[in-house]
Amino acid sequence: MSQQLSSPPTYRSEAVRVRVPASSANLGPGFDCFGLALTLHDVVEAQVQADGLALSVEGEGAHTVNRDGRHLVVRAMNECFAKLGGPPPGLRVACRNAIPHGRGMGSSSAAIVAGIVAARALCVDGEQRMDDVALLRLATELEGHPDNVAAAIAGGFTLAWTEADGPHLIRLEASPEVSPVVFVPSTELSTRKARGLLPRTVPHADAAANAGRAALLVEALTRNPELLLVATEDRLHQDYRGPAMPASLDLIQRLRADGVPATVSGAGPSVLALATRDTVEKVAGLAGEGWRVHRLSVDPLGATVLS
Repeated sequence: MSQQLSSPPTYRSEAVRVRVPASSANLGPGFDCFGLALTLHDVVEAQVQADGLALSVEGEGAHTVNRDGRHLVVRAMNECFAKLGGPPPGLRVACRNAIPHGRGMGSSSAAIVAGIVAARALCVDGEQRMDDVALLRLATELEGHPDNVAAAIAGGFTLAWTEADGPHLIRLEASPEVSPVVFVPSTELSTRKARGLLPRTVPHADAAANAGRAALLVEALTRNPELLLVATEDRLHQDYRGPAMPASLDLIQRLRADGVPATVSGAGPSVLALATRDTVEKVAGLAGEGWRVHRLSVDPLGATVLS
């Protein structure tokens, strides 16, 4: 566990650079617990300066995000600094974003994890002051649920859950045969709006079906990809969210009718297809007009300090 803070932190003068992957949550039946890290990355460079905040953003969201202390990376850094024992005098932060915003690919989780990891890396004894258990706890507090942040932190295929002492995760290796393809529409959908479409209760038969499919998905994604089509069936959330993303649900139905394991990526409206290495090009060509297609892999590393 993290050490008791007995003295203010000492911060490095040199810059640190952090890379964090996109993530797809739920994967069909694993609502709010499954996450898959993807090889599409945001990179954040941070350095302590004499005073103030100098923030630059390029890439996805560059024209819409806040350019002050409300920026999510900066907010996460400041929350982490508070846990580490106090902030540095000033910060220079440069964000290079590749993860689409508002598309169900974990952009907010990536920003939160990048901020926390960068702040910890700037502290000379950061890992002693905040271990990985505390890192996951803080990231979950800021995001509200652990599925995407778990994948962003640990990489691979993650299972996340919460107990009385906070969130936990297990990281599993996805089968090397799995080649994720993500179809990104031009429209956004906020997670809050998507969650607002869910009913307060669901039929017992649907809950039981999802429990069985979620258990099967662990086997399918790690060892038996031929089971992915049936293992990614969902009855808890996708159809209820359909009115907010009809094109996404239509694409999922067309892909699944063609034998492709496809789900809503997180809260949507992006669509995740779990192709295999020999079908990825065929799958990538099935969407038609109006979709950005990302041929990806499962990111094996999670959040990484590059320098």
